[in-house]
Amino acid sequence: MIERFLCFVWERLINYELLIINYELMRRIKIVDLLNSTKFGEPVCIKGWVRTRRGSKQVAFVAVNDGSTIHNIQVVIDIAQFDEEILKDITTGACICISGTLVASQGQGQAAEIQAKEIEVYGKADPAVYPLQKKGHSLEFLREIAHLRPRTNTFGAVFRIRHYLAFAIHEYFNKQGFFYFHTPIITGSDAEGAGSMFQVSTLDLNHAPVTADGKIDYAQDFFGKHTNLTVSGQLEGELGALALGGIYTFGPTFRAENSNTPRHVAEFWMIEPEVAFYDITDNMDLAEDFLKYVISYVMEKGKDDIAFLNNLYDKELIERLNFVLNNRFIRLTYTEGIEILEKCGKKFEFPVYWGADLQSEHERFLVEEHFKCPVILTDYPKDIKSFYMKQNDDGKTVRGMDVLFPKIGEIIGGSERESDYDKLLKRIEELNMSMDSLWWYLETRKFGTAPHAGFGLGFERLIMFLTGMSNIRDVIPFPRTPKNAEF
Repeated sequence: MIERFLCFVWERLINYELLIINYELMRRIKIVDLLNSTKFGEPVCIKGWVRTRRGSKQVAFVAVNDGSTIHNIQVVIDIAQFDEEILKDITTGACICISGTLVASQGQGQAAEIQAKEIEVYGKADPAVYPLQKKGHSLEFLREIAHLRPRTNTFGAVFRIRHYLAFAIHEYFNKQGFFYFHTPIITGSDAEGAGSMFQVSTLDLNHAPVTADGKIDYAQDFFGKHTNLTVSGQLEGELGALALGGIYTFGPTFRAENSNTPRHVAEFWMIEPEVAFYDITDNMDLAEDFLKYVISYVMEKGKDDIAFLNNLYDKELIERLNFVLNNRFIRLTYTEGIEILEKCGKKFEFPVYWGADLQSEHERFLVEEHFKCPVILTDYPKDIKSFYMKQNDDGKTVRGMDVLFPKIGEIIGGSERESDYDKLLKRIEELNMSMDSLWWYLETRKFGTAPHAGFGLGFERLIMFLTGMSNIRDVIPFPRTPKNAEF
């Protein structure tokens, strides 16, 4: 009886071990790991999408990519060992599982390839209709198939870089002792005072209740007032900084600007640190250190993707990134910048004069031609800057700052914030802004106000700089633009 029981247990243990061994053999290994492996002769399993297939009647060479790297791995298939019905489905775009042996590559370009032993087709892709065949596709065409474009080399690289950058941003602020602060997406205030906001309402606007003067009665709406999608988390972020010391926001923001330029989308992401007890100099130090940290991180983690984009789209990309990393950011006032521009002898499309809002051509001249390094401009005329910026003693300028980069101009905008209640109130009144939506912001200047500063960075704009992409629609997975809310 005991012997039969021991035999039963032994059989179960053997079956369990075989199950574990089989699981280990069939467990997917990412291609990025296999390409760095030298464990030749070992069984491996990959799962991914077919990029290309070539070969002869005897052997097929299939390039497979699983999204973990810009590089494909080559799978060598001995055609005689496989059923023809399976082989005919291995076409560009098909999703497959390959089990086989990792061997040293016989070709050039990578160290390893796979000799196929078993093939399973998860999903077919009819070559007659699959739009991503082995040929060049324009970025304009790929925008029309945003649901498939992440499978291309270009967008795989861009979206991996987007991930690396997001991770670097969180890592940087966490290391610096900042707290990640969530500000509302639905708001009753306009942080920039610039309008162009998306309205949020549960009312049927075709049959909405109206007030005595014929206007929509938002008192009967869900929030009891007119509300919108936010254009910035800054104002609420300041409240966090005045309690937690240093915070950063990182979330979606929205502008209802009817623009179809390569620099505009309706939904985009912003990073906005706010720090108590910072002045404008501290703010500039933070911006420079932050930018160099995240760019350096992405260049290390995404070096293969950046090299690909450099070679295919922008031959000066890596040089431009190193330009930022290897140079100290020059700091000067707006007034000094205007004087340089007025005396440079260069003819600009937009005229230069004190009080003008600088255009990209002016900013790029200062960075690329005059100083030949990144620039931070400070102390702008108050009439061209937002109401919350701290006013200088001259009564004409504010302690604003813009960080200027090559190729794109402004990458960061920020300021020391006005902490004086009376000055802030007067500025709000001068601009005829709504006190009903800003009373809480003003009240922080009544109760334990403190010097503080912060800045805003457009996430997509920095991705454009890191990838060399010239259109913002190509650095966000599903761009929202006028007349386009698909996918």
